[in-house]
Amino acid sequence: MSFITLQMQFMLLFSRQGKLRLQKWFVSHPDKMKKKITRELVATILARKPKMSSFIEWKDLKIVYKRYASLYFCCCIEKEDNELLTLEIVHRYVELLDKYFGNVCELDIIFNFEKAYFMLDEFILGGEVQDSSKKSILNAIAQMDLLQEVVVLIFCLHFT
Repeated sequence: MSFITLQMQFMLLFSRQGKLRLQKWFVSHPDKMKKKITRELVATILARKPKMSSFIEWKDLKIVYKRYASLYFCCCIEKEDNELLTLEIVHRYVELLDKYFGNVCELDIIFNFEKAYFMLDEFILGGEVQDSSKKSILNAIAQMDLLQEVVVLIFCLHFT
């Protein structure tokens, strides 16, 4: 049995105004290089017309992006990786965010970025899909939410 694997380099979420809302790098780059890459890709994607392809050949890699409401989800993959699989991964992440936040919007990401990162970390590890089960990922975040509530409760009881 063979599995299709995908090695994602990074994922960026940014607004229609070009504001970066989330970034996850799976390969190491200096901060200066990350900022340069981000600026270049945000400008390139925002300049594209809606009817244009969601795939861009960039350097020796491929960029796959999709717009959901006011957010762009942008992934960088190896040249030989499957673009459609990447779009499915992006869509699965959006489904997870929708399920957790109830129709996710940009403000959910801004004010709950730690939950968006946690969910992404449960889903993608080291640039590869770790767990594709929505139920399992949402269960993990529900457990984290519960733990957070218990810690807050203990803190409040201790200092009152």
